Amino acid sequence: MSKNSLLRFFDAHTHAQFAAYDSDRPEVLARAHSSGVGMINIGTQKDTSRAALVLAHQYENVYAAVGLHPIHTSKSYHDSQELGGGEAAKGFTSRGEEFDYEYYKNLAEDPKVVAIGECGLDYFRLDGGEEAKKKQKDAFLKQIELAHEVRKPLMIHCRNAFDDLIETVIHNSKFTIPDNPGVIHFFSGTPTDAKKLLELGFYFTFGGVITFVRDYDEVIKIIPLDRILSETDAPYVAPVPYRGKRNEPLYVIEVVKKLAELKKLSFEAIVAQILENAGTVFNLG
Repeated sequence: MSKNSLLRFFDAHTHAQFAAYDSDRPEVLARAHSSGVGMINIGTQKDTSRAALVLAHQYENVYAAVGLHPIHTSKSYHDSQELGGGEAAKGFTSRGEEFDYEYYKNLAEDPKVVAIGECGLDYFRLDGGEEAKKKQKDAFLKQIELAHEVRKPLMIHCRNAFDDLIETVIHNSKFTIPDNPGVIHFFSGTPTDAKKLLELGFYFTFGGVITFVRDYDEVIKIIPLDRILSETDAPYVAPVPYRGKRNEPLYVIEVVKKLAELKKLSFEAIVAQILENAGTVFNLG
């Protein structure tokens, strides 16, 4: 990554384009910028992907990822933090979007787009059984193909589906970028899952949850530092000392502090390595 005195921290997975920030988005972005926090705003469907790209063009050290989240491949619950509330949202559910390859390719070719996703598999809230799984896999495969075509890494969401995800990636490895297939966001798998994904070349993000539960300590210790990134997944899962509040990119600094503690390294060493990792994965120059 090129030297930029304003950039010290990197939130590799956030959603500042979501409706949760409609009332104060400029202030949220200003707080992050003034503290040296760069970020990638992650798309989850057509609307939020385009909004992420619009935001990326408005701010320095702000980038976008574009893609279709697995939960949006079928109709699902309404998330007011993502989509907004009020009368327009009454009774609204995720529209069950089919992946529109050309639409996302058009966005993905923009140089401010640095990854494809949030894509992957999520069996946690699975309404529709095998048919829903098939829709998720079909959309995921198309996004793997798109990432290959535009030569950008995947931003993967996986929940309760690591066996299927790993199998899918292995069977389609010819479409992933050698040595940099992408990032497993908010990694929640086992150490065995982590080792398999490390062998496939993936990086891993960790967020605010690591500041208040110990479930991730073991896997963070076994993942090499040069494969770790920090994230917030804002507006969700704010770290201590902001737990219970709306999360925001500025709070990634608390995640970095915890990673330093778990890795038993200095704060400055972790800061420098994460920034280097982000530059490598997302080709930030």
